[in-house]
Amino acid sequence: MLRSLADWLSYIERIHPKSIDMGLERIREVHQRLGLTRPGREVVTVGGTNGKGSAVAFIEAIARADGRRVGAYTSPHLLAYNERIRIDGADAADADIVEAFEAIEAARGETALTYFEYGTLAALWLFERAGLDLAILEVGLGGRLDATNIVDADVAVITTVDLDHQDYLGDDRESIGFEKAGIARGFKPLVLGDDDPPSSVLRHAYLIGASAVRAGCDFFFAPAADDAARWSWREVGYEAELPRPALAAPVQMRNAAVAIAALRALETAPSEAALAKGVTQARVAGRLQRFERGGAEILVDVGHNPQAARELAAWLDAQPPRPTRAVFAALGDKDAAGVVAALGERIDAWHLAGLSGPRGVTVDVFAQRLGDTAAAAGQRHASVAEALAAARAAAGEGERILVFGSFHTAAEALQALADE
Repeated sequence: MLRSLADWLSYIERIHPKSIDMGLERIREVHQRLGLTRPGREVVTVGGTNGKGSAVAFIEAIARADGRRVGAYTSPHLLAYNERIRIDGADAADADIVEAFEAIEAARGETALTYFEYGTLAALWLFERAGLDLAILEVGLGGRLDATNIVDADVAVITTVDLDHQDYLGDDRESIGFEKAGIARGFKPLVLGDDDPPSSVLRHAYLIGASAVRAGCDFFFAPAADDAARWSWREVGYEAELPRPALAAPVQMRNAAVAIAALRALETAPSEAALAKGVTQARVAGRLQRFERGGAEILVDVGHNPQAARELAAWLDAQPPRPTRAVFAALGDKDAAGVVAALGERIDAWHLAGLSGPRGVTVDVFAQRLGDTAAAAGQRHASVAEALAAARAAAGEGERILVFGSFHTAAEALQALADE
């Protein structure tokens, strides 16, 4: 048997011929062989194009503030694989993940599993042994055929539906919405964060008897009129006045509102004190994560598609104006030109970087893919670390540096900042 977590991760990356192989047959078979039943007394599954990680963080923080024992499974990780599996707010230890992988390996026989399927089973194996009140599962890709969908959720959440992963999910919001709606269960709540969700989502909910709980229709949220530090959440018969979320960006109020709707749809709703504590304590790395270095403000964000870029633009518009440099690197299958278009003229200087790995591209190829956008003429750097160093060297006192474009981009930037 392999010994270290690093050895196991190297092994599970190689064991399946495809990095993504959507479908539930393989993982369901191994799940049954492992004798797994439910990862927690209650389960919330969170899907969506953007905002999944933040919504999970809010649900987790609020539920823990309410005294519940909570597990959260998220992906991808930024700096360490252990980030993907949290129990009671702590990342899973190497030894625990290794023990889970060993059990999975013994049970799978000749069934080939992908890297993500191994990780999902490991989380479910550890959660079931932890005696959780609540398990939160973040969908990896889509929903209907995602590995997390072998578990029947008590509440399903779709944060947003927009264009991303079109090679797997379809070329329009209706097709993508149908795939994401697959996490809903009959006669169970389906919380929707979009004010105007695709009709495919609503149609699927109707067909299976899932009760749609819609933002702007069944629950509402808004900044307080007389206090910039507060906001309100309400539904019929209930209203809470809450402190603003600690997570930056205007969209985080919506993510917090969706999380509250999901928790209130469970068997026991959290107290208002837990709501207030949770929304201010929720943290998630790489979401406009802020650093001060050499008189410059550095913000690291995992945003990697046009919808996420529009949220970054909204955040920039809400800030006091200052010169802004971008460190931008995206994977080869992303709409990088659409990301640049969403940011418009808010960026004063661009620093482009290449990314390694099977979906990465060199900086020269990346620049070519940007076409005639403003970013295409930006400075070129082989790596994110080099691009960030150059941006910092060029930035004047009080300037802003925005690092974004991929989880890989954010991870490399965070690592470079941590190594100082």
